[in-house]
Amino acid sequence: MSIRFTRTSRKGMLATAVLAGLAFGAVGCGGGGDDEKPKASASTSRESGSGPSAQEGGTEEPLAEVKGSNGLLLRITSAERDSGGFLTVNGDLKNDGDKSVAIPSALSGNETEIIRNGRSLGGATLVDAKGKKRYYVLRDTDGRPLTTAGFSSIKAGDRLAVFMQFPAPPTETTEVTFQLPTFASATISISG
Repeated sequence: MSIRFTRTSRKGMLATAVLAGLAFGAVGCGGGGDDEKPKASASTSRESGSGPSAQEGGTEEPLAEVKGSNGLLLRITSAERDSGGFLTVNGDLKNDGDKSVAIPSALSGNETEIIRNGRSLGGATLVDAKGKKRYYVLRDTDGRPLTTAGFSSIKAGDRLAVFMQFPAPPTETTEVTFQLPTFASATISISG
C-alpha cells in the first residue's frame, strides 16, 4: 500500500514540476524582446508600433474570431511556436449573449482521459493540410490537457483568457486550421 502511495505522490510531483516548467517557459518565450524573427513574421497590424501583447489585453487585430453555440465567441489573438517544439494558441472566450452560459462539455473533446479531468478546451485540434497531419492538445503525465480548464460557465458580457498548447508543426508550416467542437473552423497564421 505504501509503495502505491509513493508512486502516486511521485506522479503528482512530476506533473507539478512539468506544469511549472511549461509555465516558466511560456512566460520566458512570450516576452516580446528584440528578437528579429518574430517581427519579420508578424502581421502588418503589429508592425505599426510596440503596443501591449495579446496577453495584456491589447486591441490588435485577432488572427481569427469563431462563433460557437449559445452566443460564445472565441477570439484567437496569437499562435506562437517556441524553440521547445510547442505551439501555444492564446485568445479569449467571450459570452456575447444576454444571459449566463454553461460551457458545453463538447469543448473538452471525447477522450476519456481528458474528460475525467473536468471541463477544458481539450477538444481543440490544429490541422496542417499541407503536411496532412492533425495535432491534438498536449497532456501532462496525469492526462490533464495543457489548456485552460476548470471553468463551467461565463456570465453575459464576460471574457475569459484562454490558451491551448500543441506540438509544433514543422517550421515550413505557417498556417493551420484551428478546430474546436461546437465552433466554426478558422485558418490561423503561426508566428515564431
